[in-house]
Amino acid sequence: MADEIKTLSAELARDPHSLVFLRLGDLLRQRGQLDAAHRVALNGLERHPHLADAHDLYARILADKRDYERAFDEWDMARRIAPGHMGALKGLAFLYFKVGDVAQAVAHLEEAERVAPDDFNIQQALAMVRGQPMGSAAARTSGHGGLQPGSPSAPSAASTPSTPPPAPLPPPPAVAEEPMAPPAGPLEDRRVFAGLEGAQEGLLLLDAAGRVLGGALRDWNGADVTEAVAAYLAGVSLEAGRTAKLLGLGAWTGLAAEGQLGHIHLAQPGPDALLLLVRDRSVPMGRLAIIAQRAAMTARRWLEQQA
Repeated sequence: MADEIKTLSAELARDPHSLVFLRLGDLLRQRGQLDAAHRVALNGLERHPHLADAHDLYARILADKRDYERAFDEWDMARRIAPGHMGALKGLAFLYFKVGDVAQAVAHLEEAERVAPDDFNIQQALAMVRGQPMGSAAARTSGHGGLQPGSPSAPSAASTPSTPPPAPLPPPPAVAEEPMAPPAGPLEDRRVFAGLEGAQEGLLLLDAAGRVLGGALRDWNGADVTEAVAAYLAGVSLEAGRTAKLLGLGAWTGLAAEGQLGHIHLAQPGPDALLLLVRDRSVPMGRLAIIAQRAAMTARRWLEQQA
């Protein structure tokens, strides 16, 4: 592998527009050299912004680095360029499955199955996601277990004959093992979410009494409704915990709801805190959960700094 990396690096240096960056970036990713793979993929994307395989490669690298929100964007872009792109469909299914949106994971895998009906890896993944016995015929046929979004598949419309198939991603890790966001400098009280998308109009952090700790909310007419929403949400965390206990569900970690104009997601970044995320209907529920995870980690870090 090392010799192939040297050869491909030399070829790419001779011709920066060569598509060998796809193979080079994936080899570097497989070796765990994610920073180098990241640079190769970004340089390739700059020269080939409309190549679905380039977005797929970049998404797999981002997923390996556990930057799931940006990986979602890249796989979504690959699918927009090439709707039947197998890597994108499997990657999106992986992310939806990771955040617990089984319906969307199944939908993407079923679409992948329509593109490649003989791909037993997809059949196995579908069996797992649907909760079917893993001893079924489809599951026994493949030697790979679990959801494998980057596993070799039929070439997409944007692929070239010389483009190698993408390598498999690791099985989805548990959400609890997700790393904390990179450390930031001291945050001011109302700037808990500084730097995050929608920090001042789509994110709200409250304490157990409903006091606003950070973020802000606006209604669809642009009016500030932060304090009003906070008042309504006071006590919600306690009620959610009580309901989960009565139903025997264990500790609650998140609640999601769909509205006519938008979606909301509630999370509990701390034992005495509540996080509300609001987005319009163009944001899929699975991605909403990913954004909420990122915001919750930022809020948790801020709460720890205040302790």
